Amino acid sequence: MPRFTVHVRGEWLAVPCQDAQLTVGWLGREAVRRYMKNKPDNGGLPSVDEVRFLVRRCKGLGLLDNEDPLNVALEDNDFVEVVIEGDAMSPDFVPSQPEGVYLYSKYREPEKYVALDGDSLTTEDLVSLGKGHYKIKLTPTAEKKVQKSREVIDSIIKERTVVYGITTGFGKFARTVIPIDKLEELQFNLVRSHSSGVGKPLSPERCRMLLALRINVLAKGYSGISLETLKQVIEAFNASCLSYVPEKGTVGASGDLAPLSHLALGLIGEGKMWSPKSGWADAKYVLKAHGLKPIVLKPKEGLALINGTQMITSLGCEAVERASAIARQADIVAALTLEVLKGTTKAFDTDIHAVRPHPGQVEVAFRFRSLLDSDHHPSEIAESHRFCDHVQDAYTLRCCPQVHGVVNDTIAFVKNVITTELNSATDNPMVFASRGETISGGNFHGEYPAKVLDYLAIGVHELAAISERRIERLCNPSLSELPPFLVAEGGLNSGFMIAHCTAAALVSENKALCHPSSVDSLSTSAATEDHVSMGGWAARKALRVIEHVEQVLAIELLAACQGIEFLRPLKTTTPLEKVYNLVRSVVRPWIKDRFMAPDIEAAHRLLVEQKVWEVASPYIEKYRMEHIPESRPVSPTAFSLEFLRRTSSTIPESGDL
Repeated sequence: MPRFTVHVRGEWLAVPCQDAQLTVGWLGREAVRRYMKNKPDNGGLPSVDEVRFLVRRCKGLGLLDNEDPLNVALEDNDFVEVVIEGDAMSPDFVPSQPEGVYLYSKYREPEKYVALDGDSLTTEDLVSLGKGHYKIKLTPTAEKKVQKSREVIDSIIKERTVVYGITTGFGKFARTVIPIDKLEELQFNLVRSHSSGVGKPLSPERCRMLLALRINVLAKGYSGISLETLKQVIEAFNASCLSYVPEKGTVGASGDLAPLSHLALGLIGEGKMWSPKSGWADAKYVLKAHGLKPIVLKPKEGLALINGTQMITSLGCEAVERASAIARQADIVAALTLEVLKGTTKAFDTDIHAVRPHPGQVEVAFRFRSLLDSDHHPSEIAESHRFCDHVQDAYTLRCCPQVHGVVNDTIAFVKNVITTELNSATDNPMVFASRGETISGGNFHGEYPAKVLDYLAIGVHELAAISERRIERLCNPSLSELPPFLVAEGGLNSGFMIAHCTAAALVSENKALCHPSSVDSLSTSAATEDHVSMGGWAARKALRVIEHVEQVLAIELLAACQGIEFLRPLKTTTPLEKVYNLVRSVVRPWIKDRFMAPDIEAAHRLLVEQKVWEVASPYIEKYRMEHIPESRPVSPTAFSLEFLRRTSSTIPESGDL
């Protein structure tokens, strides 16, 4: 018998249908009838026959025709929404969808798997899992470790040993011993009471990352979760059943308790969940629609699901990957601006950077050389001012290797710490199967990711700070040979005047966001948790800073391409012409003023999707191959190993790795 889950005025109703030939209109009326039946005074509605309504699918927001048969319009277990016309409690917008629903309506269930073992997850892997590119499975070794760990917990229960979080309360209640027949209830109560977050829910991508990372940590075999329960968690991930996780509420020690509790709450069939099929709905309905059952927690399993730094670290992982992407594209955008402003390439000479050989600085200078005027890529614009008396450029152009370079080195350092955290056991207590015991410690403390994400925000912000100054030079006719604000008929047209103001506003906002959250700490849990990391805010604001950096560089990219219009018919180098053509494929030149915000968003999307890097990087790498050993790529891994070698005598040489 087909069955549908229907949203009416904030409530979800399961409506069975004995005849699939019945219509969408019948389903809407039946759902309204069931809603009114359970309400005093019919919920304030007139009779069912007098109620006028629209019906739409939760997936993709498609409006349904009330006369269509159900077997044509819907699939079994579909989720739909009834919007009652003229009803204040039934708004026209669909509250069951997250922001950016148009992206998630295109979700396709992946066919490939990533095998997790708790030891080898990368930042790139986690971002791909967040985007829904892969499902998850455990390695055989991980399964064995999980089983061995659970055997220790089962032994503790059997022997009635007093162990924190297993047979005792939590935090201030650590000395309260719980009766054996209440141990499962203890775990459910833990998840329910700790689900105390506030704010907007994490997007499906970020929630998917959070769940995947928690699975990876559980796969290490130090948490005491049963293999049966862990496989249920994996099934929920693979079905993209994602809990409602408010973004605020963690202090980053003892781990990310509030967000991870919300994550677990949906898995036990309580609270809300989201899936591409259902939108937001009661968790029990979402799980049932995907053929899944709520998890029944065994002793220690609630604690195993919620104790760790995975909220900080998963958001930090996204921050690191986006920072890496915008940092390398910032070099390309800045090179284009230098070309438009008729700057000199002398500041990027190999010998200058060889005598101050910071890895990031050397690499950025190399990228500038590979993109700007050379025997490989001659520039007509550069040739037009080759014999001018210009000696050196402003710092915002000349010092890009030094400023952009330290950003690259910062990202590499942060990525090394985040990668370690991705594959770390962060529970308390830890279960050591090899010793047959549990040990209480402090691996849940989020100071490591909190500190480096504050550092990341401070470092990456500088890309926006220097970019905004380059936008000023492009727009200011006293600092360039270009028309004021990069537009013809200035006065009648304002051109990039306010786009520059937007960049300045974002840079100013970043200055406040760069104040480190990890310098703060407040005592919690009746002073038993008397020092915390505040890493959740460090991660969230790092992402905001990086988004602002992307937007400022999008404005610079548009301004630089507009500047080229005034230098035509002269052409720049081949790789920079490729970048110009890419931008012009989505944004046309400004002949006169027009609505600019969509153009900024289009350029921002090019940077987020790394399209600018994609068109320029082949030329950079070809130049690299032709100039070995002048330069070699400086990868985050190479930097991290070099950094460790300088600070430790125990790191092996690369030949020993």
